[in-house]
Amino acid sequence: MNEKVYQILEFHKIIDMLEAKADSAPAKALCKKLHPSADLSEITKTQEDTAAALTRLFRQDRISFAGCTEIRPVCRALEIESALSAADLIRVADILECSQRVYAYGNPDAKDSEPDCLTPYFEQLVLLPDLNREIRRCIISAEEIADDASAKLSSIRKSILSINDKIHDKLAGYVNTSLRPYLQDAVVTMRDNRYCIPVKSEYRGQVAGIVHDQSSTGSTLFIEPAAIVEYNNKIRQLEIEEQEEIAAILRALSERAAAHTAEIANNAKLLTKLDFIFAKASLAMDMNATMPVFNDERIIDIRKGRHPLLDRKKVVPIDVRLGEDFDLLIVTGPNTGGKTVSLKTVGLLTLMGQAGLHIPAADRSRLGIFKEVFADIGDEQSIEQSLSTFSAHMTNIVTILKHADADSLCLFDELGAGTDPTEGAALAIAILTYLHDRGIRSMATTHYSELKIFALSTDYVENACCEFDVKSLRPTYKLLIGIPGKSNAFAISKRLGLSDDIIESAKTHISKEAESFEDVIANLEKRRLEMEREQLEIDKYKRETQSVKDQLKAKQDKLDTSRDKILREANEEAREILMEAKAIADEAIRKFQRLNASSADMRELERSRQSLNSKISEKNSKLSIPSAKPEHHAKVRAADLKPGDSVKIVSMGLKGTVNTLPDASGNLFVMCGIMRTKTNVKDLVLLQDSDDATRLAPSKKTSTGSSMKMSKSMHISTEINLLGKTVDEAIAELDKYLDDAYLSHVPSVRIVHGKGTGALRNAIHQHLKRLKYIDSYRLGEFGEGDSGVTIATFH
Repeated sequence: MNEKVYQILEFHKIIDMLEAKADSAPAKALCKKLHPSADLSEITKTQEDTAAALTRLFRQDRISFAGCTEIRPVCRALEIESALSAADLIRVADILECSQRVYAYGNPDAKDSEPDCLTPYFEQLVLLPDLNREIRRCIISAEEIADDASAKLSSIRKSILSINDKIHDKLAGYVNTSLRPYLQDAVVTMRDNRYCIPVKSEYRGQVAGIVHDQSSTGSTLFIEPAAIVEYNNKIRQLEIEEQEEIAAILRALSERAAAHTAEIANNAKLLTKLDFIFAKASLAMDMNATMPVFNDERIIDIRKGRHPLLDRKKVVPIDVRLGEDFDLLIVTGPNTGGKTVSLKTVGLLTLMGQAGLHIPAADRSRLGIFKEVFADIGDEQSIEQSLSTFSAHMTNIVTILKHADADSLCLFDELGAGTDPTEGAALAIAILTYLHDRGIRSMATTHYSELKIFALSTDYVENACCEFDVKSLRPTYKLLIGIPGKSNAFAISKRLGLSDDIIESAKTHISKEAESFEDVIANLEKRRLEMEREQLEIDKYKRETQSVKDQLKAKQDKLDTSRDKILREANEEAREILMEAKAIADEAIRKFQRLNASSADMRELERSRQSLNSKISEKNSKLSIPSAKPEHHAKVRAADLKPGDSVKIVSMGLKGTVNTLPDASGNLFVMCGIMRTKTNVKDLVLLQDSDDATRLAPSKKTSTGSSMKMSKSMHISTEINLLGKTVDEAIAELDKYLDDAYLSHVPSVRIVHGKGTGALRNAIHQHLKRLKYIDSYRLGEFGEGDSGVTIATFH
């Protein structure tokens, strides 16, 4: 793609913004080399990488790539087995630390994290923590090696410190005692890396030693006393040994690093790539940009697009379409209305998208793929010095026409300007026709009315305009496709104070056809604004209607929830009452059976039966539902009732048949199914339906006991679980369960007691031996629960 368009559309500024987002120097270099691509698969891959990195930035904190430095020269030195300097080894350690940090960022422990297209980059990083720790242990900085880098180095440095202490002690004795009168100053200094004392030149013969230097005036000589010469020599020797040991340490570290040269080089390459990708994602986050959808049909559909170099809080988003319904878009309107910005926005977003950068536009914006983007934009809004003459414009246009083809996007600002309007308009129409006939996607701005008519009369060519508010004399910067623009020169001039006479005189110089055309445009604009206002009102009514609908739905949902809750609580309460009544009935049955077995007095049986009926009547009264609309029946007199009459107990809502005649208080018994209920004649109404009487009358052939057994057999389980219970609790619950099971004619039951210590099992077996209705029992077999289960069989 031609480099000139980068400057015209200011693509280089986007690159500068991207470079500032990168952390490492290698990634910054990649940013500088970024260019748009024309390969759909490559563009898609780079866009997906940017999108994945952006998702990670929203989900996690920003990752730092500090420490990712240029490592290729170091790797080349390792390949030829050269010893690295301390600075180079620190570079290696920086790469390894950065690799560890980035690897941890890319492979989080969070369960909700899912792999993406960047996961392979993170997974390919090779961690070398041992090598990193060894380098950090041995090297403090580029100029300093740690004392404990090796035992020998530690010993050498201890010896140097010891000798230095001896030298200082010896020199301190000279300075503070016998030689003090001969010294210029009572200090110890260094000359040629050897310890010296400043001696007055006239006392040169009083101090034995080696002269290393003298002052500029010659009055002071710097003498190394003979007594410490040997010490200084020893220090020099130790310093040589120190350097040799440091070289050996660096060589050993280099050898360890050389064994991982390929991994270090690959890590550096991956870190640079990731830094570059995350720089693109960071830029997208700042711009509030999205990933465009690319197509190979050269269709552009930018939704709410913003120029990335303008303040996003002030810039007005625009919608631009090109290449689907039309391949040539002609934008007209007044100056400073936003025509050039719209032109640059289309071109710059196209370059950004093909370079793998997200674009500042709404989601699902579409961009076509172009091998070349040409632009002739030469006004005061250009970053470079504009080419304002007609010849300069035409030279540029000739170059564009020479190289443009169907895979090109051409952008023209003020096409045909700078010359006679008639000839300029004719040239503009001819140029656009040339591009249109060859299917070249083009967008041009103009003031010429002839181009508006050309767009209206030519297929696959569309008008557009930048909206302008005449009342405020301010552009709205909205791009309206399908509507030709109006210059509004007369309205603007009048608003600015130009006299009506001059404006009317100017109108006389416009042809009737041109005036009529401008009036049509004005009417279209007026109708459009009215339709927009109406649409806004419709949208408002829709929102209000939807709000009311949502409120009603929420209220209905709340009512449904409350109703369900009430029904659920009522059902639970009814179930508890019925279960309690069932327990009372079961207890009475067992008592009846025991009394029958012991041939007890029938009066005791009758008392138990009446007590049971009273308790059942009490529970039934809790289940009674008062009628919202009470039925109107004639009052029943005690004399009118006889056994077998069909009646209804009003308070309980139950139907039954009279079982006994009322007593003196009006109390009597009524059979409601299998229940014999005591009530009063005041709570009864007489039923006349003979069918109901027949249906409700109890069968003489079916005993009450058998009905209760059938009802119980429908609910009894063939297994009881006694795990976790004490022996007393388990025996009591088992006894009741076995009674129910026996009455329900269950052939056998499964008793789950677990293995444990065997105490519960033995207690259960002892209890089963005492029960007469138990025929046999045994431990469970394989598949039945083994010794943790007992199978009991009834007679």
